[in-house]
Amino acid sequence: MGQEEKKSERIDAFKGFSLDMDLMKKAESSAIVLHCLPAHRGEEISDEVMESKFSRIFEQAENRLHTQQSLLAALLGGL
Repeated sequence: MGQEEKKSERIDAFKGFSLDMDLMKKAESSAIVLHCLPAHRGEEISDEVMESKFSRIFEQAENRLHTQQSLLAALLGGL
């Protein structure tokens, strides 16, 4: 994200380094997936993994939202 002019170069460099269900099947059954978002679905992580029982991606994003709001409130003198 943020360096779109290098997109094709990065796709080539990271070919084969994608989180998909085949890789998740090799992990412990208690493994979870986190991602700071935004994600390039189908490139770095599959849709299937993002929407799977392993995913805590959206919970992570929600928690980050509340943390960032609290930090802003503290920095701006709202606490």
